[in-house]
Amino acid sequence: MSGAESRAFLEARKLGKQVSTRAGGLTLLDDINFSIVAGTSVAILGASGSGKTTLLGLLAGLDTPSSGEVVIDGRGLNDLDEDGRAQLRAELVGFVFQNFQLLFGLTALENVMLPLELAQTPRPRDTAAELLARVGLGERLDHYPNQLSGGEQQRCAIARAFVTRPRCLFADEPTGNLDSATGQHIIDLLFELNSEHGTTLVMATHDVQLSQLCNRRLQLDAGRLVPAGKASL
Repeated sequence: MSGAESRAFLEARKLGKQVSTRAGGLTLLDDINFSIVAGTSVAILGASGSGKTTLLGLLAGLDTPSSGEVVIDGRGLNDLDEDGRAQLRAELVGFVFQNFQLLFGLTALENVMLPLELAQTPRPRDTAAELLARVGLGERLDHYPNQLSGGEQQRCAIARAFVTRPRCLFADEPTGNLDSATGQHIIDLLFELNSEHGTTLVMATHDVQLSQLCNRRLQLDAGRLVPAGKASL
């Protein structure tokens, strides 16, 4: 890769997250350091409770760290207020949540149109309909989330995340709630869109087979990065 191509797009620098509980302080993440090159795919592996979802939220600017910082495209999130982080997310980031987080009062088409309307993008309906057709939901535009199967809701969530052509897509357990056949379709779709648009793809998963499709794997164990395959049982 050339210097421009290999420049880190996403960095975690001494990242830590602590929360207060009735029993005292609890460390969710401790001294996390890594960088991710633009356009690559990275799996964050770990058991339930290892800190994957917390790390993904910090990287995407959905939460703030207790220590350290996240840098996206050369911009430190600690230097931005909430409005600034929201603007950066709108410009650069897509997020696929484990529980989809579709708005149940909106149709599939309206869910996917929403980010475009917030960004005041021209022709939001046409753009959203085109992408929904691309993910196999062209006949389901006017269906509400509760009229869609789990796999269809996940495809709608992926379309919503990709519709603004984000430079980085975060996915939290993208196949966790799906049967194996549907999960494989979702995996294929994510990597197709990743390849077509050169999107940096960061996935939290406990699925070792899924992680092996990525360019790189990061292993979390009890809030710390460990060598891949070395997590405690």
